[in-house]
Amino acid sequence: MANAQIQELLEQEQEEDTQKGKYLTFSLGNEFYGIEIKQVTEIIGIQVITEVPELPDYIKGIINLRGMIVPVMDVRLRFKKPPKEYNDRTCVIVINIKDVSIGMIVDSVSEVLPIPDQDIVTPPEVSKGGNKYIKAIGKVGNDVKLLLDCDKLLKDEEVENLSEINK
Repeated sequence: MANAQIQELLEQEQEEDTQKGKYLTFSLGNEFYGIEIKQVTEIIGIQVITEVPELPDYIKGIINLRGMIVPVMDVRLRFKKPPKEYNDRTCVIVINIKDVSIGMIVDSVSEVLPIPDQDIVTPPEVSKGGNKYIKAIGKVGNDVKLLLDCDKLLKDEEVENLSEINK
């Protein structure tokens, strides 16, 4: 392996280490959520959304992000919360789910926080189908952040259908 390749691998590992245990936190109403920073591609303000027929109601449509077509999901609707008018605090968090870029519409982005492993606990088990999007609960001071499992936000067939849009 060439020195340049080794150096690149080392830099990637260091970058992963600096991202380890860090979460981007955001709010939906009075609840705070977090997603691993390594899953976040970028954060943008709300954009003009083009509706696409026959998508699930929580997929609001698509946006053009520097020439790339990105489907956007309203996380409020995905979590069966009442819809809320978008405003200047509304953000789109662009993440990767199984190599597909998806925009998550959230009420507002808060901050990037380190949450050490010892402050992360397993969510309580609820009846069938409950908490399927919550991977863990992070304790931050006197607050809690619901840590999302981004891979479970969409079903495999939904990701597959949306991947067609990304092409």
